[in-house]
Amino acid sequence: MIESALVTDLYQLTMLDAYRQLGFGGEAVFELYARRLPDARGFLLVAGLEQALDYLESLAFNDDELGWLAGLDRFEPGFIDWLRRLRFTGEVWAAPEGTLLFADEPWLRVVAPLPEAQFVESRLINLLHLETLIASKAARCVLAAGGRTLIDFGMRRAHGAEAACLAARAAAIAGFAGTATVAAGRRFALPLYGTMAHSFVQAHDLERDAFAGFARCHPQGTTLLIDTYDTLAAAREVVALVRCGARVDALRIDSGDLLEGARAVRAILDAGGCGAVRILASGNLDELEIARLCAAAAPIDAFGVGTRLDTSADAPYLDCAYKLEEYAGRPRRKRSWGKATWPGRKQVFRQLGADGRIARDIVALESERPPGEPLLECVMRGGRRLNASPPVAVLAARAARSLATLPEASRALERPVPVLAEISAGVRALADEVDRATGD
Repeated sequence: MIESALVTDLYQLTMLDAYRQLGFGGEAVFELYARRLPDARGFLLVAGLEQALDYLESLAFNDDELGWLAGLDRFEPGFIDWLRRLRFTGEVWAAPEGTLLFADEPWLRVVAPLPEAQFVESRLINLLHLETLIASKAARCVLAAGGRTLIDFGMRRAHGAEAACLAARAAAIAGFAGTATVAAGRRFALPLYGTMAHSFVQAHDLERDAFAGFARCHPQGTTLLIDTYDTLAAAREVVALVRCGARVDALRIDSGDLLEGARAVRAILDAGGCGAVRILASGNLDELEIARLCAAAAPIDAFGVGTRLDTSADAPYLDCAYKLEEYAGRPRRKRSWGKATWPGRKQVFRQLGADGRIARDIVALESERPPGEPLLECVMRGGRRLNASPPVAVLAARAARSLATLPEASRALERPVPVLAEISAGVRALADEVDRATGD
């Protein structure tokens, strides 16, 4: 994780300097939400709150950072001294990680003195956007896999080390069994999974020697990669190895026609008395390919999902924003065409139908009480979190319960239809009031 107050945009610092000089220090309310969902998404699964709260609790400039800023000759010494004392002292309301949300529904609300609430915008979006993006992609893979094991294989194609670790965490929240990324396993207590590379096989003169040696070095059980040369011949070599007493848990196929390859390998294993050996498939998989393989009853027990997961290849960003909704006790509203905001402190109220699926979401003022369960909870006061962050396993259980409430149209992998949140009469009336007060 990058721990530096300099992980921000320059305009946050220039605004803070202006706020300080102009005396703008009143209480501000900002909300973070998605303006719209990508066409390929019927829902968002929010994640990243733990990292966001860690950032807020630890926010501070160190001497080296302040010295570097002073050396830019952009800011006067008084501002540098002011930054030395900057801490986050505010309140945060948020949807718990593993909650389903849709467009226009706040993920998080920050209430703090304006300079504090403003400054944290860039890093909060940076953290929550990434994990929510990946968790939402991973959740679609979970829906497609129908209970089969999913493993994050995406580190080498992720956009940097921090992204790789946070993607592994987000995928685990969505329902992945674990990751191949060792640092993520350590940091987030995630189960680790690994196989072998083609280079290990190529380093041996004979494929059978590579398999035998690897199995001998890992007597507790291992997964062997069998598509370096001839996949079916390799499967037969593994059968012979198992018959000689080696423990092999699974075979990995990483190329070719995964459906036909898995069928042929399964037949070889079963005929050779190796019915307990599982098949793991990988190689540019995503939720659509997983769904195709599962629909064809491919004898694949687990999927390693890499590049297309950790880059969210089909929808690589979310149109999310962090906007001022109230300042100094007065509601505020942006009216830009196509980017207008709803003013005031808002809550999301969710109603489930008799079938347990989401029937209605209402975005209402905090002071309103429409029917439904409120989704945002107070998680931080006075700059300190109210409770310890739950383990990933607890978050994954919540995500599983959330996914079970998705309407069929929203869970569709192709042409999904998201839930359209209703904007309450109170919010609309407040917007009209703000517009009249500002000249419209």
